[in-house]
Amino acid sequence: MRVVCLGGGPAGLYFAISLKLRNPSHEVTVIERNRADDTFGWGVVLSDETLTNLKANDPQSAEMIHAHFAYWDDIAVVHDGVRTVSTGHGFCGIGRKCMLLLLQDRARELGVDLRFETEIDDIETCMEEYDLVVAADGVNSRTRTHFAEHFKPEIDRRACKFVWLGTRAKFDDAFTFIFEKTKHGWVWAHAYQFDEDTATFIVECAEETWAKWGFGDMTQDETIAACEAIFANHLDGHDLISNAKHLRGSAWLNFNRVLCEKWHHKNVVLLGDASATAHFSIGSGTKLALESAIALAEFVDTEPTLEAAFEKYQEDRRLDVLRLQSAARNSTEWFEDVERYLHLDPVQFNYSLLTRSQRISHENLRLRDAEWLRGAEEWFQTQSGANGVHRAPMFAPFTLREMRLKNRVVVSPMAQYKAVDGCPTDWHFAHYAERAKGGAGLVYIEMTCVSAEGRITPGCPGLYAPEHEAAWTRLVDFVHAETDAKLCMQIGHSGRKGSTQLGWEEMDAPLADGNWPLLSASPLPWSDRNAIPKEMDRAEMDRVKAEFVTATEMAARAGFDMIELHAAHGYLISSFISPLSNIRTDEYGGSLENRMRYPLDVFRAMRATWPEEKPMSVRISATDWVGDRGIGGEEAVEIAQMFRDAGVDIVDVSAGQTSVEARPVYGRMFQTRFSDRIRNERGIPTMAVGNIYEPDHLNSILMAGRADLVCLARPHLADPYWTLHAAAALGDEETAWPDPYLPGRDQLRRLADRGEGIGIRV
Repeated sequence: MRVVCLGGGPAGLYFAISLKLRNPSHEVTVIERNRADDTFGWGVVLSDETLTNLKANDPQSAEMIHAHFAYWDDIAVVHDGVRTVSTGHGFCGIGRKCMLLLLQDRARELGVDLRFETEIDDIETCMEEYDLVVAADGVNSRTRTHFAEHFKPEIDRRACKFVWLGTRAKFDDAFTFIFEKTKHGWVWAHAYQFDEDTATFIVECAEETWAKWGFGDMTQDETIAACEAIFANHLDGHDLISNAKHLRGSAWLNFNRVLCEKWHHKNVVLLGDASATAHFSIGSGTKLALESAIALAEFVDTEPTLEAAFEKYQEDRRLDVLRLQSAARNSTEWFEDVERYLHLDPVQFNYSLLTRSQRISHENLRLRDAEWLRGAEEWFQTQSGANGVHRAPMFAPFTLREMRLKNRVVVSPMAQYKAVDGCPTDWHFAHYAERAKGGAGLVYIEMTCVSAEGRITPGCPGLYAPEHEAAWTRLVDFVHAETDAKLCMQIGHSGRKGSTQLGWEEMDAPLADGNWPLLSASPLPWSDRNAIPKEMDRAEMDRVKAEFVTATEMAARAGFDMIELHAAHGYLISSFISPLSNIRTDEYGGSLENRMRYPLDVFRAMRATWPEEKPMSVRISATDWVGDRGIGGEEAVEIAQMFRDAGVDIVDVSAGQTSVEARPVYGRMFQTRFSDRIRNERGIPTMAVGNIYEPDHLNSILMAGRADLVCLARPHLADPYWTLHAAAALGDEETAWPDPYLPGRDQLRRLADRGEGIGIRV
């Protein structure tokens, strides 16, 4: 075959090498518009895994590259005048220019025709001249642009500005992140050594800070001088250097996240940054390019047709690319929002930075640097009031008003649908008693309704009759007598989502018969199948508020430690908050202030009734998952702040379930970011929920300051003793077990000591 690679970067060169290794008879040409020794980056970072893949593919070039590597094991974070160092991270770097020259030499050795300072003006003609066209022409790929209707690229321009610089200052002991507060805002640097004399020095800042500095109007020399002044304390008198001085105008860039729906068209295939990019903050762009080059060469060599090779290539590489892009997106967003975290103590800030991509977990950090993590865990316990204690963050105490929780584990409210006429039964007693014995600090009662008409289903419990209060009192008395768990009663009204079938029947579907009338903020049905609710008038609003107050009084008499107003998931209170369900034109509709008027009125009435020494929370949906038409972003933060100003002690941050149009983005800990934003932008205590199921998840969330408490739902359905089992798996011997269960505890610890599985993955 006659093959041409458009672009002489790592992707194009390494594909040419890999294909020639597999079949020397191929005629392979690399065409590059720049000179052979031009480069617009400084250093390239590779992992041990990538090095292993290079060695398996071509030992000779791998050895050449290996000989020029600079290695470091530490990450240093300079923040608030403190330099925090952790080890065990295992990076290696090489100068991009050096790497390109080595790959060029290897390509020539294998018979690749390298043509520099050459432009391809007509891609269509190129496709006719060559059997295979590999478009490795970078993030601004002309080929991708030309065939955009076929490749269907999604290009996401990220918020921060950055500039690639270098320096002779030494950063050879650690990959270093430096955060400096300037007169115009925060500016930070990513610095790492890539040879004996030179280090990469990427300067980054928010676009607002960039504009205030006037960087867009500066010459290259002026930009460098300004950055040298900002980071003077870290450069030891050395200059910053640009290798982009030939560029006209500013060398500052916004990172473009690129992903194409399709990676090939006819005989053209995209490779490297042309097909997908990964943000420089996780240092994996070159990794993607090299590993994709290997895969493409392998499939071109082994598949019977180019079409089959391209399909295999995209299928093989797409999942890895998406995983890496997901981690890169998390990392990118962390830096874009970094000013949210700069108030954190250096210990917690460092932890937050290290775990920003979610690729590094709590226990993974222990493998990397057990000593540093131990110190961080002790710091967390001290901040929680447990001085001199070394335990995982999930076992730190937490206090709200006069309620002190023994740990940060919360059993989420989970509907049981087993009540009879609103009255909890023996099922509820057994269910909640078991979970209270299971070790969690706080156990939630499922949404308990303020009236018969306020129930979601006929099986939902209530707090509106004397027999309800008596049944709940029996449970509370048992839990307080036999465990040290605290109980929270979640109080709500179903609104337009009421009069529906049990959870294991057809969710949110109306009853076959016996439906009751519904109330909501506006006369909008939950779906086309559900009844149209009545828009609440002033008298109905007063009546329902009084029902919430009555339920609160019952919860107080029953002895609950905490109550929560359910203002999420599309139920009555939530229906006032979301613009998707509230289209009122009176003082309770329209602006967020108006939409929050009734929810806050109900909350204040409950808070005034609830004992002063006991805490009260609110559950909110931080996003409707419907884009700009619903709740999300800053508005969710304002909702939390309004409840905080009204006296809420902690915000239970959930998401969605407010509209049938919702399109949630699921994943591990997928709702934690909403809790993170509220907590760290406004300093409001929060609870995180959503696909959290391992001790590692809890410890990572808490240690990074993304929430104060962590709620688990399904894990507690599968295992009422999840917390006790997690403690055994983590070797925590301070967690108390019920006395009758001590022999079980001892056996579990012995199994854990022998490394035998006990049902909880650490």
